[in-house]
Amino acid sequence: MKMPPVLIDFDGVLKIGNSVAEDANEFLNYLDKNDIPFFVISNSTLRTSDNLKKFLYEHGIKVKLNAMTTVDASLNYIKNYYKKISVYCIDEIKKVFEEYIDDKKPEAVLIGDIGKNWNYETLNDIFRKVYSGADLIAMQKNKFWKPDGTNLCLDAGSFIAAIEHASSKNSILIGKPSELYFKSALEMLGFKNAENFIMIGDDLETDIVGSQKIGGKGILVFTGKTKYPLPKDSSIKPNYEAKNLTEVISILNSIENRI
Repeated sequence: MKMPPVLIDFDGVLKIGNSVAEDANEFLNYLDKNDIPFFVISNSTLRTSDNLKKFLYEHGIKVKLNAMTTVDASLNYIKNYYKKISVYCIDEIKKVFEEYIDDKKPEAVLIGDIGKNWNYETLNDIFRKVYSGADLIAMQKNKFWKPDGTNLCLDAGSFIAAIEHASSKNSILIGKPSELYFKSALEMLGFKNAENFIMIGDDLETDIVGSQKIGGKGILVFTGKTKYPLPKDSSIKPNYEAKNLTEVISILNSIENRI
């Protein structure tokens, strides 16, 4: 019996702040040499999969890998269901959706991250479009993150929650912990009906709970947003915990030895 496929979060696991994790190259080479199928997924709305691959390559990681961000997944979703949308994200990513943008009568409003440009006027603009009938699509709904690797900041999910509350309309979630996002990555690896997989991430809710709900096992890595140790009364229980990717290698070895 072979090792189950492995999904790996980008921010907080492979990328720490503006650098690659010290043991990322060793870890990815381990997966590659042992023929363990893996896929890098990210809730980032600031990059495409090509950006992820370029970042890793420029930081010395030469292992060929599959990757997907919520930008890639959102574009596929828009292609299938909409002709006219409003887009709220950084200018570089907004260009990805250029042929679909129509701010006068959008069928949907797509929200990513716009950093420091969140303000009352922007929230009202989105609210009015959604209240008037446009669907609300969230690339991701993370509550907070560490853009510089150190300081916590509100993420897009906090602002999307405000729009949902005001409009009494739930958003369509593209990224983690959406079941479709995990399954899309697994299908791209060739596992169409995978119920057994491993998710390596730093977020208790989007990575650990999201994967466990659909049959995956979650390895929580304490290099990102979650501090070590977990509180004893934490309601969320990862299947495994690791302080870094070197420890993840040991965990994967132990799993393989039991197969």
